[in-house]
Amino acid sequence: MAGNFYAVQCPDCENEQIVFGKAASTVACAVCGTTLARSTGGDATFEGEVIETVERRDADGELADTGT
Repeated sequence: MAGNFYAVQCPDCENEQIVFGKAASTVACAVCGTTLARSTGGDATFEGEVIETVERRDADGELADTGT
């Protein structure tokens, strides 16, 4: 499955959490419960700030070059 993982910072408690970019359900902060991402049927909508792309995968499921 192609998709990216992102480090997202919670807008309320500033906890950083890894979230899949195509989340199938609402993702809550593990510390305070604030919604970090909402499912849209495709790419998730992030409520918190995306700090970085942690891991990228191409359509074959292989790790993609992140340029770093």
